[in-house]
Amino acid sequence: MFILRNILFPLQQEFNHRGKGDERGVWFVYTLLAVITHFTSSRSASLLRCLRILFGLSLSQRRFYIFMASSKLPWSRLWMTLWSLIPNPTTKGRLLLALDDTINPKTGKKIFGCASFFDHAAKTNQSQYPWSQNIVSIGLLKIVKGRWACLTLAFRFYHMEKTIAAKKVRVDGKIPPFQTKFEQAIEMLLEISAAFLGIPLLIVTDSWFGNDGLLKPMRKTVGQHYHMLSRLRVNTTSFALPPEHQKHQLGRSKKYGHKMGNATTLANKSLERATTYSVNLHGKQRDVLAFDNIMMLKTLKCAVRVVWIYRRSQWVALFTTDLDLTVEQIIEYYGARWKIEASFKEIKQEIGSSKSQTRNYHAVTNHLNFCMMAATVTWIYADHLDKTPQRCYAVNNRSHFAFSDVRKLITQAALNKDFVSFCPKPDKPIQNSFIDALLHMVA
Repeated sequence: MFILRNILFPLQQEFNHRGKGDERGVWFVYTLLAVITHFTSSRSASLLRCLRILFGLSLSQRRFYIFMASSKLPWSRLWMTLWSLIPNPTTKGRLLLALDDTINPKTGKKIFGCASFFDHAAKTNQSQYPWSQNIVSIGLLKIVKGRWACLTLAFRFYHMEKTIAAKKVRVDGKIPPFQTKFEQAIEMLLEISAAFLGIPLLIVTDSWFGNDGLLKPMRKTVGQHYHMLSRLRVNTTSFALPPEHQKHQLGRSKKYGHKMGNATTLANKSLERATTYSVNLHGKQRDVLAFDNIMMLKTLKCAVRVVWIYRRSQWVALFTTDLDLTVEQIIEYYGARWKIEASFKEIKQEIGSSKSQTRNYHAVTNHLNFCMMAATVTWIYADHLDKTPQRCYAVNNRSHFAFSDVRKLITQAALNKDFVSFCPKPDKPIQNSFIDALLHMVA
């Protein structure tokens, strides 16, 4: 209960300097808890029922919907405060950040941010261009109680240039300027780097973001302590390191050495020299056959460490601009990148962001901020626990606790009678035997 108080109290304090700050601070804290509560979806109607019945807030439907669609919620300061509450955010002296985008399918035709985006992961019986929102997100990768987790830090809605040109997108009645996904990622990374001054950044991303379109502008703004870890395309040509400049050599030094070949050619040549490494990968200690080499890439215009990982019938090539990383770290950190995909599932399906049917800009943005902040608060709570949470439901080949297990612990702490001491409620909670029965069933 004290852990939850220490996390939520600084967030509640951000409302104190505004008019009706005490009241809105209470609403914010309990709405965040209603999103985390594990037996209801995060639809606005469900949240209101949870606030009324479970937490006992005397709140009318009109006032709650005005609050959820408010343009005055200080999200920028709230996120900055939440970032400062993350215990030990670094891993081996680096800030590991996962960058990726996802689509959030919707059914309504007048929902902010919706368009027919391409879904590269669509199945054969699904549309390749679903009506959805495209969200670019950045999360912090860190080990929480023995397992990797992704704590969402920031997000942006991506709008296609043709949609903006057709004036189908409006923010506060104005047409926003077009931004590429790279520009949105750079904007978010600048905010994060300003909050974690002096800490080297390692961006772990897939091959779509892993190129000079992200590296070059970030090196200009953030500095040389920014590095990238990504997957190498199979047709990328690599070069040897340039030879050293001779004392009496005429002309400028060469930028690249001799041509070595593409990733596929080098993978076949390097198989015989591969070494077995013991790596913590996907929650287990595994033996991985790999070979590494330092070379130059013209796509990045700098030296990188490339690691070829060999499996039974295929291989994968990874690269990083941080030459101090070991082979084991490169494989483990890129394996942890999958946790951002797990965080998308937690936010959209478990918390229920995909079920929301809010329409206008502020309502949609506030609701997604609540969902993403709730997921991050859940992982921060888990990191502060003295003991590792137990897994409630057994799953084959999985021994680590799940996201839902922590949500249940937070629900129990929020329903503690002593919890209202720092965040008093206006009325006593309404007794409801059906809700009590549900709590006993899911506990």
